[in-house]
Amino acid sequence: MSTLGNFVWSIADQLRGVYRPHQYGGVILPFTILRRLDCLLEPTRDDVRALSQRYDGGALDVQVKRKTGLTFYNTSQYDFARLLEDPEGLRANLIDYLSHFSGNIDVFERFGFEAEINKLDEKNRLYLIVSKFADVDLHPDTVPNAAMGDLYEHLIYKFAEASNEEAGEHYTPRDAIRLMVDMLFADENETLLEPGTIRTIYDPTAGTGGMLSVAEERLLERNPQARLRLYGQEINDLSYAICKSDMIAKGQDVGNIRLGDTLADDKFFDKTFDFCMSNPPYGVDWKASEGAVKAERKKEGPNGRFGPGVPPVSDGQMLFLTHLAHKMRPAHEGGGRAGIVLNGSPLFTGVAESGSSEIRRWLLENDLVDAIIALPTDMFFNTNIATYIWLLDNAKPTERRGKVQLIDATSMWIKMRKGMGSKRKEIDAAARERIVKLYDAFVEAEDSKILKNSDFGYWTVTVETPLRMNFAASRAANLDNKALAKPFGKDSDPAPFLAVLAGMGMQTYLSQDEFIEAIRMEFAAAGLKLTSAQYRHLAIALGAPDESAAIVTDAKGNPEPDVPKRDTENVPFTFGGNALGDANRDETINAYFEAEVAPHVPGAWMDTKKTKVGYEIPFTRLFYTYTPPRPLAEIDKDLETQISKIMGLLREVEG
Repeated sequence: MSTLGNFVWSIADQLRGVYRPHQYGGVILPFTILRRLDCLLEPTRDDVRALSQRYDGGALDVQVKRKTGLTFYNTSQYDFARLLEDPEGLRANLIDYLSHFSGNIDVFERFGFEAEINKLDEKNRLYLIVSKFADVDLHPDTVPNAAMGDLYEHLIYKFAEASNEEAGEHYTPRDAIRLMVDMLFADENETLLEPGTIRTIYDPTAGTGGMLSVAEERLLERNPQARLRLYGQEINDLSYAICKSDMIAKGQDVGNIRLGDTLADDKFFDKTFDFCMSNPPYGVDWKASEGAVKAERKKEGPNGRFGPGVPPVSDGQMLFLTHLAHKMRPAHEGGGRAGIVLNGSPLFTGVAESGSSEIRRWLLENDLVDAIIALPTDMFFNTNIATYIWLLDNAKPTERRGKVQLIDATSMWIKMRKGMGSKRKEIDAAARERIVKLYDAFVEAEDSKILKNSDFGYWTVTVETPLRMNFAASRAANLDNKALAKPFGKDSDPAPFLAVLAGMGMQTYLSQDEFIEAIRMEFAAAGLKLTSAQYRHLAIALGAPDESAAIVTDAKGNPEPDVPKRDTENVPFTFGGNALGDANRDETINAYFEAEVAPHVPGAWMDTKKTKVGYEIPFTRLFYTYTPPRPLAEIDKDLETQISKIMGLLREVEG
């Protein structure tokens, strides 16, 4: 395939001077698609031409499918061979050829292909390019569907390199897809082997169709008589065009590949699927979709695809996560499974009751998370960060209900002979089998953890520390208008009060009550009066933090909180061995406070009115193994050895 890809790409040498390297893909890709379709149509071309003399429109669509089994066709008199017979009329004939495809072939307009044809003709390159492609045999007997998908992706990778783009924005490496597909199919392995099995699979970020293609390929390897109906939506015009043409070659219903922004406009809003899979963009904002997403959330409410919550607008990964959860076939119809590749942030980003935490809460409390697999770094073409496969299932088998399996596959890889972009590692068949066996076994192991859904929940409690202040009337000289507003009111004249305070000298009080009583007596002697609340406001305005002072209290005698020292604690649902979530809330939080907070913060208390529920998945921490540092004696010995070497080298230089 690499040889074929290089040969097809070498045709771009004929474009030098007319196009810059980053523009080659706009010619090479549509010509590759056209040649593939031309080869596919070759055996049925005469039948279709005959049918087109008798039928048109929808009737022709039906007759062609009945006669040939194809869902697309071309009624033109031309093919690549006949186009080359008329060099002078090549431009017009080629455009005529394109215009006679069935209505469901809209891929060429996505490339602006007619404009490229005109440019090639103007620069005297059109005949040369067409003749080169006519020599490439892309018939399915020569290049099977799976290999054709690889060819498309090889060309895209080369195109992205020439454009200084990220190839990974357009497609996902095959080894990652195969692992996800095998994990998705693992739970249904036996039923998928039944004769005549029909399943549906959906990718809302279809790209060039690689995930859908590998899913079909893997299913047919297990059961050649099975049928997998492929559905996908893609926002990028060129990726959509390639995906659709690849699905055409596979004999899939081309109407099941649709163009559009999945977040803003779900083209399959009325459908659910047996399997769903996606590799959405990481760390990409969803501002363009924000208005539509929030409008849909308001309209559909908590049961809509964005009902659980929305993440920060800077990263839309978790929107695709909830979208997939809603696209799985309902449990009462047999259930569905979904796999999605995400970076690490969806595991833990966001505080309790933030949009991200609420999405995790919804997924876990509804028992939708089946497993999460940590992949090796350097797995993808455009990033070397940590990535994870999330498996969702809304109809778990009995033994997996209420639980989540975490698999650490970060060490299960082989080094590639030649890297591609950021990709240096791949998951080979042996590693993939090991991961799937870990999943199937569903037992605790070094690389596998089994946790209850409640293990990921926690309460964020607010811990308050009592406010301690000293007070001095002399500070009144430094009060500004804002500080004077509370004790004296906006319309009162504070001057008489300030004059009294100025005469009280420099004495400092360590008790709020003693200070208030002192200024009350001074104000009374001067014929001035304040309410109890005003006296308290005035005391706070004239106070300064002092750990040696008495605790400041409110009107009811309760301690006032020291706001700068306010802190929060995350209390696990399972603290102290409890696992009942909210049913055991007060008992668990109190036990945590007495054990973890009170001994270290004298006088502290919890403001239970501010308690929030959160969920996070501390994947790395759960697999962390402490490695003790080397003994100092061993380190000293190594240092002495290195110093001796350095001194020896210096003596050689000096000598």
